[in-house]
Amino acid sequence: MPALCLMLGWVALLWLLEGVDTVTGGALDTFGIQPREPAELLDVVPAAFLHFGFAHLAANTLPLLVLGFVAALRAGIGRLLAVVLLIILASGLGVWFTAAPDSNTAGASGVVFGLFGYLLVRGFTERSPLDIGIGLVIGALYGSILWGALPADNGISWQGHLFGLIGGVVAAFAFRERPYRDRLSGAGVGPVG
Repeated sequence: MPALCLMLGWVALLWLLEGVDTVTGGALDTFGIQPREPAELLDVVPAAFLHFGFAHLAANTLPLLVLGFVAALRAGIGRLLAVVLLIILASGLGVWFTAAPDSNTAGASGVVFGLFGYLLVRGFTERSPLDIGIGLVIGALYGSILWGALPADNGISWQGHLFGLIGGVVAAFAFRERPYRDRLSGAGVGPVG
């Protein structure tokens, strides 16, 4: 099953990178995002694949696996990759513009929040009862993560979470399939009557 292989490979890569980071004494931590430093714009994408310790990575692993797998099954791998890229850019640039000075942000949680937002909204943009149902189940299972997108002073990047969530919602609109009704009317077949 390609969707499962993709997500297992992605998570394995994250764990491998954290292993390398640990062995090298945190050498990869420099690829986190430090706000409003022009050179740090190059770190917007790599930061989504790095973590500050195994506990940080473990907290992101299961939701990333579940949400990414569901999104890949429903949207396809190609669309999932486009969705994730938009989420990474939205989350990373949001952090770059708004995070506290002298902070360093990394982790896949922006992607987790983005996939959550994507799956929550996707059913409505696709006009799909099945996807609306999936969104409701995802909301029930993971809805409590929304507290992490609110400003807090706990050392966790609520900015990455908030902008990842926004990126996921935008992706649900930007990468939607044309609804069935539109496909019919575009082919010269419309409602009778």
